[in-house]
Amino acid sequence: MLTRILVPVDGSDPATAALEHAVDVAAEVGATIHVLNVANTNEPSLTRLGGEVVDVLEQEGNEIVSEAAELTERRNVPVVTDVVQGDPREVLVEYAATDDFDLVVMGAHGRRGLGEYVLGSVTDHVVNRSDVPVLTVRPTDGGRPAYPYADVLVPTDGSDHATAALELGAAFAAHHGARLHLLSVVDELPEVGDAGSVQLSEQLEANVQEILDEAAAVARNDGVDDVLTTLTTGSMPREVTSYADAEGIDLIVMGTHGHTGLDRHLLGSFTERVIRTAPVPVLTTRRADEADH
Repeated sequence: MLTRILVPVDGSDPATAALEHAVDVAAEVGATIHVLNVANTNEPSLTRLGGEVVDVLEQEGNEIVSEAAELTERRNVPVVTDVVQGDPREVLVEYAATDDFDLVVMGAHGRRGLGEYVLGSVTDHVVNRSDVPVLTVRPTDGGRPAYPYADVLVPTDGSDHATAALELGAAFAAHHGARLHLLSVVDELPEVGDAGSVQLSEQLEANVQEILDEAAAVARNDGVDDVLTTLTTGSMPREVTSYADAEGIDLIVMGTHGHTGLDRHLLGSFTERVIRTAPVPVLTTRRADEADH
């Protein structure tokens, strides 16, 4: 399923966490890790050492990828290293697309439970622009993320983007023999105290349950034996992360765009918030025809 995995590294804790998880994945599926450092040309980097002018950022990048390669080789995983110059956001998107990678694994810069979250601008950009699926990993106090995945969660709203995530999540679940959890979250409608609102709520619930049942049928057709569907109400990001905590989820798979049946909210607008707060790695994907939009 995976043969070439791109891992951007910058020496940070999130990047190291991402690399360690990527190595776990690569060791299991027999993939090659491509470690890439981007020397940011937006920052001054030339300096004089003795009589020689050197690029300190490129020099630092070579040291970072060398350390990453050592970590990878200790697991007997094939590794290729590269250091390039440019704007990290644009370089990573183009690099992943032009070199036929199957997966990008990146550190997600974020904090949980503090009210404010910071997602690295580079990761943010790649998640939203990459043609290649992106797996974001945050360092946690609970140790390294579980692998192989035993429980995979796919939030769905029936949109084309959510269906793309469903197909990817089902492929991972089928590969690992994992349970696939399908979750639809209905935002709580304001109470207006009339029978019409109750009827709307009941109809919405029926529509969402139909979406879940159809998604479950797709997953089973794709080779997933164990599928669990859940419909809940509340805030989309909060319900997804709460469900992941409660059910021992190992991987969340989401589309970067999408909408509910009533066009009330964009599922994709919640994806970044889930990445910032999720207790486990988050795999994101976009529809192929969204690549240039």
